[in-house]
Amino acid sequence: MIRGRYAPSPTGELHLGNLRSALVAWLSARSQGGSFLLRIEDLDSGRSREGWISTQVTELETIGIDWDGEPVRQSERGDLYRAALERLDRAGLIYECFCTRREIAEAASAPHGDLPEGAYPGTCRDLTTAEREECRTSGRPPALRVRAGAARIAFLDGIHGEVEGVVDDFVVRRNDGDFAYNLAVVVDDADQGVTEVVRGDDLLDSTPRQLWLYRELGLDEPSAWFHLPLMLGPDGRRLAKRHGGATIEEWLESGRTPEGLISDLAASLGLAEPGSECPASALIPRFEWDAVRAAARR
Repeated sequence: MIRGRYAPSPTGELHLGNLRSALVAWLSARSQGGSFLLRIEDLDSGRSREGWISTQVTELETIGIDWDGEPVRQSERGDLYRAALERLDRAGLIYECFCTRREIAEAASAPHGDLPEGAYPGTCRDLTTAEREECRTSGRPPALRVRAGAARIAFLDGIHGEVEGVVDDFVVRRNDGDFAYNLAVVVDDADQGVTEVVRGDDLLDSTPRQLWLYRELGLDEPSAWFHLPLMLGPDGRRLAKRHGGATIEEWLESGRTPEGLISDLAASLGLAEPGSECPASALIPRFEWDAVRAAARR
């Protein structure tokens, strides 16, 4: 059975691009008679706020999205992430990285063989024991990175077709102690039995990293991936609050209805007529990935 999910981070209001991704993920799961989960990705202790969780839940309910079971919170799942790190460590796939952001940016800006532009080149990968001890005594807390070996990972995306990426030595635990997104999302999706991932194509390049983790951890990976085009503002840049009219609150304050918002979001991906008004539930029987794919490629 299809099992989809939506996993917002409680760092602010959901903008219309977030809501469109949630709507499409929900429509896909419900149209196939599947289940749909809500997961709160509140791992970023510096930016996540408790108040935004209830706000985001209300926003999803406003556009008619429901979910099965209680929402899961990443902040309560640390034991699962630690176990995954220990498993990688036992396999010799983890090392400490003491680089500053500036050092990482400078190193990543230089060409490094098969690695993509901006990838971490493995500066700390082969530090000697003495060098590692010297870094520790400096007081600089390390992040943890994987030894990916510039692995090439290919997958089929429902929007973009065949995609291949080279996996760099990405971070799995930040130097502030927080678990990194790529590790947590893999552990959570596998633990929750997620079979279909629908999200924005800003995360397309992260998928090879996540598939590498699934395979190294021996976890069942999702069988379907769909990376939707990002919604853009009038300036052609990714939609953000600076554009105005980018949130449900601003939409409703302008005198428009939730049904109108749902229709406009759906119309942008070929699932409704522009300017119409309908509840989300009315879109379930007419949902087709072919329509979304065609609209995304225009």
